[in-house]
Amino acid sequence: MASRLRRHRRTKIIATIGPASSTPEMLAQLFESGADVFRLNFSHGTHEDHAARIDMIRALEHKFDRPIGILADVQGPKLRVGAFRGGRVQLQTGAEFQLDLNPAPGDTRRVNLPHPEIIAAASIGATLLLDDGKLRLRVLRKREDHLLTEVVNGGPLSDRKGVNVPDVVLPIPALTAKDRADLDFALERGIDYIGLSFVQRAEDVAEAKAIAAGRALVMTKMEKPQALDNLDAILAASDAVMVARGDLGVELPPEEVPIAQKRIIRAAQLRGVPVVVATQMLESMISAPAPTRAEASDVATAVFDGADAVMLSAESAAGQYPREAVNMMDRIVARVERDEDWRRGIDAKRPDPEHSSADAIAGAAWQVARTIGARAIVAFTSSGASALRVARERPDCPVIGLTPSVETARRLAAVWGIHALVTDEIHSMTEAVALSARIARQEGFVQHGEEIVVVAGVPFGQSGTTNALRVAKA
Repeated sequence: MASRLRRHRRTKIIATIGPASSTPEMLAQLFESGADVFRLNFSHGTHEDHAARIDMIRALEHKFDRPIGILADVQGPKLRVGAFRGGRVQLQTGAEFQLDLNPAPGDTRRVNLPHPEIIAAASIGATLLLDDGKLRLRVLRKREDHLLTEVVNGGPLSDRKGVNVPDVVLPIPALTAKDRADLDFALERGIDYIGLSFVQRAEDVAEAKAIAAGRALVMTKMEKPQALDNLDAILAASDAVMVARGDLGVELPPEEVPIAQKRIIRAAQLRGVPVVVATQMLESMISAPAPTRAEASDVATAVFDGADAVMLSAESAAGQYPREAVNMMDRIVARVERDEDWRRGIDAKRPDPEHSSADAIAGAAWQVARTIGARAIVAFTSSGASALRVARERPDCPVIGLTPSVETARRLAAVWGIHALVTDEIHSMTEAVALSARIARQEGFVQHGEEIVVVAGVPFGQSGTTNALRVAKA
């Protein structure tokens, strides 16, 4: 069995797998290069494809004796226009264009919009964006069966291109029939996170959590302006969040996206909700062996902001250089985290503890570890909550998360600074301290005689009882 890999950085890396990375050999290369969590994109591929990938990831986990998280990202509702005669038209800026319920092929004057809920919810003056925002329409008139619009920004439009409605909360559930079937499959296969698309309200998250029923955590994708309007309620309902900048950038002006990113990260940090920054991070590495300097700076910004993880999409799923992309992200993250300004910035954003004994213990662990120069904080955790609370403090030293649950260890693979391991159940603080010292030495975090901080809940085996702190020598 290979030795366990230890990451020399705190920010985690999520790599999407697809046609370019779906062999055991490539998955092993991605993991060794730095991937901590693998994302399955259910917008593409069959259940058989994803089943094979899950099996490969679990085999990799066994080979390296390290927990690996799996994120199953469901597609969500896709709003699209219908088809055109000839497959394509050119819309002229300033012209009128009708979107209606008539299924007949469209032309330069009209096209089918097979979504009566958009027609019902839109108002005069509302904006509709077509083809990822390349075309912009403004509603001039509304009837039960159509919207008459003015073409504000024209251009070519072909069959079944996407429709975005940034000004309107649509009465559409975040989960489609396809999503529900995908979720049933993924949950049966033991994935760790559900990526939830098209979230507008906290109720969308609650629906997914009810389906998951504790079998996986829900990572809410922040990709609609309406979600930003309901940010606090959505964060309260979510287990984790993703700043999905590609879709967010369609419905928000480009200059608003960096502001939204910082706002979401900060709000998530205050709540102790893990937050991922995603989309177009090393986009040019789909077809080039090195990123642009702007892309390297973009990844660095997410790390400086304190995101728990950064994510690769097409770069690792369909690009020509999947291993190089993961390796490059690993190098950028590790370099930023060696910078003094990074540490100062992380400390400046450290949230105040909440008024609970568990948060008091986590805050004390941060303070004690810094004061004595501890080499690691060891957090015993059943559900993951204790380790999450310690990670929220963003301590100087690594956090070793020890849990008897492999599911918890896999979920912690996406959380800032946590080196998660599966251990046997323990029954006393004396046993916990001895185990902590031994594992911290074995994993290379400490030398014999160096100090560690141990955080646990007494009595052991009960979730949500973090109430004890010890300082020990390894």
